[in-house]
Amino acid sequence: MNKVVNGADEAIHDIKDGMTLMLGGFGMCGLPEKCIAALVKKGTKNLTCISNNAGVDDFGIGLMLKQRQVKKMISSYVGENAEFERQLLSGELEVELIPQGTLATRCMAAGYGMPAIFTPAGIGTEVAIGKEVRNFNGKDYLMEMAFEADFAIVKAWKGDRLGNLVYRATARNFNAVMAMAGKITIAEVEELVEPGELDPDHIHTPGIYVHRIFQGENYEKRIEQRTVRKKQ
Repeated sequence: MNKVVNGADEAIHDIKDGMTLMLGGFGMCGLPEKCIAALVKKGTKNLTCISNNAGVDDFGIGLMLKQRQVKKMISSYVGENAEFERQLLSGELEVELIPQGTLATRCMAAGYGMPAIFTPAGIGTEVAIGKEVRNFNGKDYLMEMAFEADFAIVKAWKGDRLGNLVYRATARNFNAVMAMAGKITIAEVEELVEPGELDPDHIHTPGIYVHRIFQGENYEKRIEQRTVRKKQ
């Protein structure tokens, strides 16, 4: 089944105000740049965004925050975005900060069809407020619910017309677990190939999880914090 769509605008055309989105990436690595740009252009509002981070002021989800498109962020790390900080402190933005492992596992649980997970992360902290705690073998665990996302938007290195995806190095990050978890998964890729051209042993996300795919161009691939060695 051909799942190819004609670019980011078509891929995100039915994302509506008030929906919940998962967005892959870690820092600036593996961001679905083209879909984010299309959402900014479309101006969709009141979104709940599940992402490891909130981008920076002028890139990634930071662009959506700048346009007040995000109602709530569910993230692990948000320390590089001044606009995020301003909206949080002013009460304009709802924020749920959760441990990174819990974020990944709640995505994975959604992909596996599990309603909840139990984790020791967060016990005895603000993370545990209002959540059920159970004791297993003398140790307390928090019950965390699997995410429910209307769309998962991911970025891969290569993909084929059936939706099979290959990520490159650390760009796999949250993309792989989020690709499993959305009710509808949109994948943008740097290179789109025909079925059979990808080595089956190298496929990270099977096409069964992906509903739409397109090839993007001219990716920026920014570096969040560039560190270079001084000349000797």
